[in-house]
Amino acid sequence: MPTGLEWDEDGPPSLSGLCVECVCRNLQALCSVRSDGSLQLSSCPAFPQELSDLLIHTMVQQGVLDDRTLGVFRGTECLHLKRVSIRSCRLSADAFRKALCSHRLKELDASRLRGDITVSDILQGLSSNQQCRQSLQRLTLTGLDLLSSSSDPSLSFSSLRALRSLGVAWTQLDDSGLEDICSLPMLDSLDISGTAVTDLTPLLNLKTHLYSLTAHGLHPLDMSTASLLSILSNLEQLRHLDISNDRLDTDSEIPLLERPQILPALESLDVSGWSGVSDAVLKPFLEARRGMRFLGLLATGAGASDFLSGEGNLKVAGEFNLTQLCEALRRYREREVLLQRALLHLHNLTNQLDIGSQPDVLKLVCAGMQTHSGSVGVQLVSTACVFNLTNLELAVSMPLRLLGNVVQQLITTMKNFPNHEQIQKNCLLALCSDHILQTVPFNRDCAKRNGRRFLFLCSPILYEAAKQVMTCLSLYEDQTLQRMSVAVVSLLVSKLSVEEIGHLGAEEFIIKQLLSIVQQRASVGAVDSTLKFALSALWNLTDETPKACRIFLQNQGLELYTELLETYFFDSSVQQKVLGLLNNMAEVEDLREWLMEEDLLKYILALLHSPVVEVGVSYFAGGVLANLTSSRRPEWRLDAELRNTILNKLHSSVISWTPPDHEMVSYRSFQPFYPLLDCSQPSGVQLWALWGIQLVVRQSVSDYSTLLENEGGLHKLRDLISDPSIHTDVHSLALNILCLVETQQNCR
Repeated sequence: MPTGLEWDEDGPPSLSGLCVECVCRNLQALCSVRSDGSLQLSSCPAFPQELSDLLIHTMVQQGVLDDRTLGVFRGTECLHLKRVSIRSCRLSADAFRKALCSHRLKELDASRLRGDITVSDILQGLSSNQQCRQSLQRLTLTGLDLLSSSSDPSLSFSSLRALRSLGVAWTQLDDSGLEDICSLPMLDSLDISGTAVTDLTPLLNLKTHLYSLTAHGLHPLDMSTASLLSILSNLEQLRHLDISNDRLDTDSEIPLLERPQILPALESLDVSGWSGVSDAVLKPFLEARRGMRFLGLLATGAGASDFLSGEGNLKVAGEFNLTQLCEALRRYREREVLLQRALLHLHNLTNQLDIGSQPDVLKLVCAGMQTHSGSVGVQLVSTACVFNLTNLELAVSMPLRLLGNVVQQLITTMKNFPNHEQIQKNCLLALCSDHILQTVPFNRDCAKRNGRRFLFLCSPILYEAAKQVMTCLSLYEDQTLQRMSVAVVSLLVSKLSVEEIGHLGAEEFIIKQLLSIVQQRASVGAVDSTLKFALSALWNLTDETPKACRIFLQNQGLELYTELLETYFFDSSVQQKVLGLLNNMAEVEDLREWLMEEDLLKYILALLHSPVVEVGVSYFAGGVLANLTSSRRPEWRLDAELRNTILNKLHSSVISWTPPDHEMVSYRSFQPFYPLLDCSQPSGVQLWALWGIQLVVRQSVSDYSTLLENEGGLHKLRDLISDPSIHTDVHSLALNILCLVETQQNCR
């Protein structure tokens, strides 16, 4: 299938892939709507066939292909499809027929389609187009119902005369269906795994050209050993034979292994799942077939000998070393039972041995998780494998895009299994890595919050993830889960957009849960990561989110935070996070009354100008005071002398601050600052706002100069400078910022 959107893990995506991805994101704008609700491209040039294939592939990958969007492929004037995979999409038979059956398809994978579509519907649709009957060479229909109540009962493959490869695994195909298939004159590859076939005799009709036969898990087969061997011996062109078994407790001999004269040209044999296999039996079998390139031996007990290591030309899917396990993970991605067995052995291996950084192995594990997203067994052991493969320094050397995919899959797994404590714990253990959550690349523009620079993951996934982690936090009292959940949710929240933070902050149970954790940790005087991550999460959730601030107040958050300021006087990190949230509250006009408490303001004032307090604490203390003493509503109702003292101390403190060497804070918008720059504001208020702007502009002048320009902040600064009544300190600081920005603009 097309791979235009795939890339080297550290390399850029292709230009064609990016363009097609853009089309997918903007389908609604590029299309008109037919009377039946389906989309059609309003204006479309004739796409090259490869780009048409890439478009439908990308729509599937992005999860946007359905009856409505599939309509863009109706007709062949603009889009010409040849190789199509629509596996696992939800489509109706009618939409499939109208959109895809007019194309001259060469390959079609319609495995595990959801909806009312059946094998019969697909065959009827494909057979209705003479060109398609002549062109279709590969067809995969794994996991579909053969017939529906309204289907034509006369199921037939025989009209697709050009078929060379057919997959009907895990369908209800029976002996009559196999007989029909075996009349296809060019068929050389057949997969009948998990079907209802009892007799393989019809395969003799393909004996001169059948190259590959996959019959995994063919439990209904009712043939004597002699009959089976007789049929296999007549398949003279057979190079690949898969008779693996998903009933792993089966103890039976494989008579083929003891018959060197049968299938001497065999190159690939899979007998995984049959426990009656031994290295001793395999050695003469292989010596009689020097062309063997693959052996499937997982869950057989065989494979420990050096000649079966899998390191040379003979690849082996087994369980005795990492090479064998990787082959098993690759081969058995679609086979839940065998995949779970391979993952279990991988977990044991990574527990016992230091195998180093293994990105290829991690990629295989992630692929298995995606394929079996609803399997408890697969998810339980695969999440444990992910932790072992990314723990500590192992994650640092992993490709970043791969880690991004892993994060998405872990989040999906948490969402799918909210009540499974061990799966939740495994996912959180893997996610609870600073390297993974703070450096993996995501698909939005760079954003920064509270002193950290982040790139965005698909935002809706992050939003759901944050909710899911908080749900986990409310369901389980386990201290380890609590510590990990708080850490992960703090980092996830810091990646969300303002709008999504607003939605998340409006969830009262989230604010209450975090406040409860802060209360628990503070009641025992703890100074640990759980307390600090909970404080960070609350700080982020209340940023530009008045509703979250109100929930915070309604749940006695202000009383708790007032106690924290006094109790944790010795910890600048805790004080900065507490003051950061109070600063968020002070920015909300109708909540400022809550902060108009004389004792509280006097304490914050002490933090503002204390010589032993770090500048980060003083800065956020100044933010609270600047907002409360500004000439905005509500009017100051406390002692006027206190306000004058605050404004004087604010002015003198700001001009004495030395910016820290490290990144202290970051902003996505300066909107809360602009009202503080009005010419009517006291100089101390203006200075605090200007110092904060200058601080981050110096950290990243290119980013913030653009932000100031786009928001109209430069006009605000020029207006301030042109006012003859402003204080000289204010004029000087505003001028410094303008010089920094204009220098950057001149360098563009």
